[in-house]
Amino acid sequence: MTLQVEQVVTSGIFSLDGEDFNVDNNIWLLGDDKEVIIFDAAHDHLPILDSVGNRKVKAIICTHGHNDHINAAVELATETNAPIWLHPDDAMLWDVIHPDHHIDAPLKDGQKISISGSELSVLHTPGHSPGGCCFHVPDLGVVFSGDTLFNGGPG
Repeated sequence: MTLQVEQVVTSGIFSLDGEDFNVDNNIWLLGDDKEVIIFDAAHDHLPILDSVGNRKVKAIICTHGHNDHINAAVELATETNAPIWLHPDDAMLWDVIHPDHHIDAPLKDGQKISISGSELSVLHTPGHSPGGCCFHVPDLGVVFSGDTLFNGGPG
């Protein structure tokens, strides 16, 4: 199967320092016709589930722990029986949103993750948040950057 990237966009509230902002978030699915990894679980798990279809979700990977990137993670994990991965330096952000549910696996710099016959590398990129991570997929020549980089400037 050929490795492919799919985009889902959800909308909701990003909260920071007592302020709320209406935002759109990109959710990325990486995989093939049988399995996918989901990058970020923002706002509403239902559009993400619709895009996944009948494929197996190998992991829900959080690029960082801000609420607008993790607020649908637990519902998505419950529906797909997939583990949630997050860098431990963002555990304090996770615990604010999901105090009764712990992440399933920590991400670490240099870690390799396999999907659909390809491999991606975890790059710990603190700055936007302490545990922010990017994910390099050499087979596609792409990097999933979460909010480390976004339209209008760096995160």
